[in-house]
Amino acid sequence: MSFRTTPSVDYVEDVSPGSGALPPRAWYASSDARSLSLNGSWRFRLSATAGAEDDSFAEEGYDAGNWAEVTVPGHWVLQGDGAFGSPIYTNHLYPFPVDPPYVPTENPTGDHLRVFDLPSDWPSDGGAVLRFDGVESCARVWLNGTELGEFKGSRLAHEFAVGELLKPGSNVLAVRVHQWSAGSYLEDQDQWWLPGIFRDVTLLHRPSGGAGDFFVHASYDHTTGEGTLRVDSDVDGRVSVPDLDIDVATGEPVTVAVRPWTAETPKLYDGVLVTDGERVPLRIGFRTVVLEDGLIKVNGKAVLFKGVNRHEWHPEHGRALDLETMREDVLLMKRHNLNAVRTSHYPPHPAFLDLCDEYGLWVIDECDLETHGFTEQDWRDNPVDDDRWTPALLDRAARMVERDKNHPSIVFWSLGNEAGTGRGLTAMAEWIHGRDPERLVHYEGDWNCRDTDVYSRMYAFHDEVEKIGQQLDGGTHRRRELPFIQCEYAHAMGNGPGGLADYQELFEKYERLQGAFVWEWIDHGVRHAELGYAYGGDFGEELHDGNFVCDGLVFPDRTPSPGLIEYKKVIEPVRIEGDGPNGIVHVTNKQDFADLSALAFEWSCQVDGETVESGSLAVPALAPGESAEVKLPEPPVDGRGGERQWTVRALLADDTSWAAKGHVVAWGQFAAGARPLPSFPATDRPVPDGGRITLGPAGFDARTGALLTIGGVEVGATPRLDVWRAPTDNDDGAEWQTDTRYGTLWRTLGLHRMRHRLVSVEAGDDALTVRTRVAPAAREVGLDTVYRWTSDGERLRLTVSVTPEGDWTVPLPRLGVRFGLAEADRVEWFGGGPGEAYPDTGKASMVGRWQSTVDGLQTPYVRPQENGARADVRWVELGGLRIEGDPEFWFTARRWTTEQLDAARHRTDLTAGDTVWVNLDRGQHGIGSQSCGPGPLPQYFLKAEPAEFSFVFSTTR
Repeated sequence: MSFRTTPSVDYVEDVSPGSGALPPRAWYASSDARSLSLNGSWRFRLSATAGAEDDSFAEEGYDAGNWAEVTVPGHWVLQGDGAFGSPIYTNHLYPFPVDPPYVPTENPTGDHLRVFDLPSDWPSDGGAVLRFDGVESCARVWLNGTELGEFKGSRLAHEFAVGELLKPGSNVLAVRVHQWSAGSYLEDQDQWWLPGIFRDVTLLHRPSGGAGDFFVHASYDHTTGEGTLRVDSDVDGRVSVPDLDIDVATGEPVTVAVRPWTAETPKLYDGVLVTDGERVPLRIGFRTVVLEDGLIKVNGKAVLFKGVNRHEWHPEHGRALDLETMREDVLLMKRHNLNAVRTSHYPPHPAFLDLCDEYGLWVIDECDLETHGFTEQDWRDNPVDDDRWTPALLDRAARMVERDKNHPSIVFWSLGNEAGTGRGLTAMAEWIHGRDPERLVHYEGDWNCRDTDVYSRMYAFHDEVEKIGQQLDGGTHRRRELPFIQCEYAHAMGNGPGGLADYQELFEKYERLQGAFVWEWIDHGVRHAELGYAYGGDFGEELHDGNFVCDGLVFPDRTPSPGLIEYKKVIEPVRIEGDGPNGIVHVTNKQDFADLSALAFEWSCQVDGETVESGSLAVPALAPGESAEVKLPEPPVDGRGGERQWTVRALLADDTSWAAKGHVVAWGQFAAGARPLPSFPATDRPVPDGGRITLGPAGFDARTGALLTIGGVEVGATPRLDVWRAPTDNDDGAEWQTDTRYGTLWRTLGLHRMRHRLVSVEAGDDALTVRTRVAPAAREVGLDTVYRWTSDGERLRLTVSVTPEGDWTVPLPRLGVRFGLAEADRVEWFGGGPGEAYPDTGKASMVGRWQSTVDGLQTPYVRPQENGARADVRWVELGGLRIEGDPEFWFTARRWTTEQLDAARHRTDLTAGDTVWVNLDRGQHGIGSQSCGPGPLPQYFLKAEPAEFSFVFSTTR
């Protein structure tokens, strides 16, 4: 005799996708059939294990009055001020033992109850379905005490037939959600593990004769300009498109002249599918996607993806996004010249795809599948190569394709991400190819391209990408015949990514290279009262991957990072180059489909960064790929003899759906003539005066040679050589790239703790010379450093000469001087701006006159690190000083030291001090994207070699 003392939870560890749900079908937001949103406040009870409670809570009349409340859509761990557990972040490690399909007994389980009233006018005919758009990770559902079934596949829609169970008046919906299940093994997707009902729950009336599943086929023939529409429908009906005079039966093709849909010209035609019981609005985009001549072509043209990977994220609500947040993402992407999105690593909320259709973005729609943690055991027991799991994989593929198949923006179906290889993936590819041959199939892990229509890689270094472009990469014959994309590249973690322009040059040079997708869109910081934004480890996780979850082009609050500003510049749809001295502008249309008729061009001329004249520029409406040379007007006469330059901008000529008239799409800047060289005659001599030395406007300590004052400005700390920067995430590098993790190598050498030995202070006839040696403890390498001070009576010039000693095997982080000012707030400079720039991230830095506060110079990376350097600076004014460079320099100014910045783990760790610390740098090491990708290219290394640079100080008071 046997008996069970706890409710059966066998379904939690069953490898099947579930039971009771209806077959997947096309998702649509609205029709004339009734619907009832069940979003809102739900009663909630959390249990520590899957079988801790019986099923009585699902019965009618159950008293849940003492339960807590949570908001649906939502994640329970982000509600309740920690009472319901905490988020867990891992990149690829499973936060539970790898013992498929089993999960721990400690399995947080949330019982959800929603009592709702059926509207009194709810139709009595037909049936009804209950739709869940997203539940992590396993759910069991009851309505009015009757079990409907259970399901897995967190980011996928599931529907249940409930018409016979609905009652007039009050109804009880009960949902039991388990954090861990067999499905969790398929969802190891480099994101926070966040259980809950995080997408919409909706009751849908299904009228008699209502629409079932339907598939909109809308192809475009670029040779004739005609589109062919056919809508296949489970339920017979008619399709009408008034603007095209179309009115045909379902299943019947019709060919008419149309304007095609592309990401650049997202033309949608409003239509309607009418059955006996329902009218369903359609938004139809005509386009054809093919693999032809070894290229991905849409409407007969090869496309170049300028894309981004997008996780769904909100700093307070996790993956529970509202429509306006999704719209904000799309608008930001369009305004920053992106044209493509990979929905890493799961299908997004379907409303996001509606927005991609409307505003124009190419989409790789990715299946809710990743088994990355199995790499720890060399992919042994990987579910995608285990036939027992194949039904679950096929279910996930079908739920993605059937839900999203009517979106013209989708050009690729992706099988998933980082799941190794195996028979299950092949089965998915075969099913998708059979179900939808009008799109292509993507999967990065299939390097032999057995199952895919594109050779896809992530984080291939620049030199390998060039070999692939030249078809010198080897591989199977099939692979060599396929186009190449980088589905992930340019890891946007912290300060960076660097090297974007170098990649883009390759993509535009070689036809086979059809673009790439930056990893990723947004930092997944969780808003935190004490830390600002929390990341991995801040919730006491047993295993975590730190701030690797903060690797986006926008900060958690969706403020664009410098990386996004740089990316916008690098992927501009118009290239503007110039021969400034001859007054010629070379304009090239880099778009694939649209001409330049939507843009207006304007020129301006600057003298020493100030605009002295501007006007419009007549540029032809160039077709895609075309170029033209346009003559600038004669430069204005200016008697100042300053530095002159041209700036040409391409602006939206009219308002669009995604930006207002005047929005800057692209720009170019180039010198109008040679830069005037500064002069500095050294006329004054150092004058000893007790314990001080006076030189022109400055006073020095006679014993140490330290600068004390310039005019009336007190110098809190004398300028001295500085080679250390608070390592960026990319400096620290990925743990698997041990030999080139420069942040670690710099620390090992001791560059963060350099010592300064005073050799001599020499007051000569025309200069004060201070000789030093700068070196780290325990090492024999050093930097022989000489500071030579001169004056012309009103100004003070510092010339720094640096000679490396010993065997320097690593580049320097930076090379310049650091000093302190007692007072400084407002900053003005002539040079690159308005934001930060480094050697391989400076394309978006525009030379001009800029202003800021010291606090405004800081870039608020979630994990503090080197930031805020302004490049190509001619002069800067702050704290009563004017500092000119010979040649141009980088400057930073902050209210904390580099060492304090280095020690901080969150922004709230940084406390402003009494001194403003200023760095004037002759050089900076490149940034790269080695937090997951390549480090800086060799041309951006700051080598330890002899150098000399100068700064001229004067007062502004």
